[in-house]
Amino acid sequence: MNRRALTLSVALWAGCLLSLFPRPALASRRLPDSLTVIHAGTMLDGRGGRLNNVWVVVRGRRIERVSTRPVTLSGATRIELGAATLLPGLIDAHTHPGWYVDKQGKRNSPRSGDTPTEAALARAGNLYATLMAGFTTIQSIGGPEDSELRDAISRGRIPGPRLLTSLAPINSTRPSPDSMRVLVRGLKAQGADLIKLFASSGLGAGGAQTLSNEQIAAICGEAKSLGLRTLVHAISAASVRAAVLGGCTQIEHGIFVTDAELTLMAEHGTIFDPQLCLVFQNYIDHPDAYSFTDSTLAPLKAAIPTASAMYTRALRVPKLKIVFGTDAVALAHGRNADELLCRVKSGQSPMAAIISATSVGAEALGLGDRIGSIVPGYEADLIAVDGDPSRDIGATRRVTFVMVGGVRYR
Repeated sequence: MNRRALTLSVALWAGCLLSLFPRPALASRRLPDSLTVIHAGTMLDGRGGRLNNVWVVVRGRRIERVSTRPVTLSGATRIELGAATLLPGLIDAHTHPGWYVDKQGKRNSPRSGDTPTEAALARAGNLYATLMAGFTTIQSIGGPEDSELRDAISRGRIPGPRLLTSLAPINSTRPSPDSMRVLVRGLKAQGADLIKLFASSGLGAGGAQTLSNEQIAAICGEAKSLGLRTLVHAISAASVRAAVLGGCTQIEHGIFVTDAELTLMAEHGTIFDPQLCLVFQNYIDHPDAYSFTDSTLAPLKAAIPTASAMYTRALRVPKLKIVFGTDAVALAHGRNADELLCRVKSGQSPMAAIISATSVGAEALGLGDRIGSIVPGYEADLIAVDGDPSRDIGATRRVTFVMVGGVRYR
């Protein structure tokens, strides 16, 4: 998409928002020295801590103070959340905001026929839905449109979560290891925040390893030398093992891993981001949009119990770092929290699930010193939900307040 088309789409979309949403739903832009005092009946700090009857002071973009005593500051804006639970903004480590349903009712593709403006509006809508669902930071894995979307969000042109992107995945099996290193350097030069690679085929094709051990090691080694993290699509046990031994940062999916690979990840400090239900159920619920047939749906239906059983085993592995990611695609954006419910159903405690989507998620993205926790000095990425998600994880689907970097959006 060219910049002129994106600028036009942003202007049009902003006008749509002004007409569709009441003023409180729009971002209230604050000055750098603005002062806000937020009061909530309960606060979860994102690290396992819990406080009742809490006041959080936000100055500009950052959290200045957390107090259990009433705070009154002259000139401060006061936000009263009542009995709601305040917690850090949620983090989704694996999304696809560029995926949407085109005007033909199909998942967008080069054949869609949508104009650049129509595509930009749809993608901006995905980002807005995700933000309103309480996800203040996401990692897109990835699309070339992400660069301009990332910049539009960071400049305040469109409302959306903080966006990190791989720009494009490395999935060809043809380049030599040395050529793979060149690809990594090219993505870095284009502004990629991380590198995404496919070490295996997709679930429908059985998930067998596709890249060689040498190719995987070359990609992950080169990325590490450049200060970039690597996320690996790996379905089979063999592909997961190759990625871990190749020094890659994070494994996506891993549906068919055995206890041996789970233990190997823990031993190497490799982050694990499995998906249990949202992406599979979304495909199952919308087969026409994805042109799925009964035969192509079969492995997706079988994946849900398989992934759940795998996750139950993963939770028992000491020191395994598990992060929260949904693989949200078209028609799933804004329903990201559904994945949290599936994780709890598979045996994770609600508090541990929240931590995986806050402080642990921030650490995995290399932002653990900036976001993911409610502590002084951190950016004021805050949400509130109706209920206590540490006792009822379903409360994460009832978001009542959203703030990103001190800017209130809901």
